[in-house]
Amino acid sequence: MALQDTLDQMKAEFVAKAPKEALEIMNRATEDLRASDLMAGHLKAGDLAPAFTLPDQSGTQVSSADLLAKGPLVVSFYRGVW
Repeated sequence: MALQDTLDQMKAEFVAKAPKEALEIMNRATEDLRASDLMAGHLKAGDLAPAFTLPDQSGTQVSSADLLAKGPLVVSFYRGVW
């Protein structure tokens, strides 16, 4: 099954089970984000990201240029250790 098909199925199952009020709130929040023009400046697949330095999981500053010198780079954001 293709990823989009899996995501569509998961969404349909959620919508079928979620309280109507929760769906209304979520849909309104999604529309507010779309209307805010938030996505106007985002990178798209294939775009080159600007060079950056960010802290790793240990707090050590890591440069994208240094990592790219070693090979392809994947950036993952997380909110912290749970």
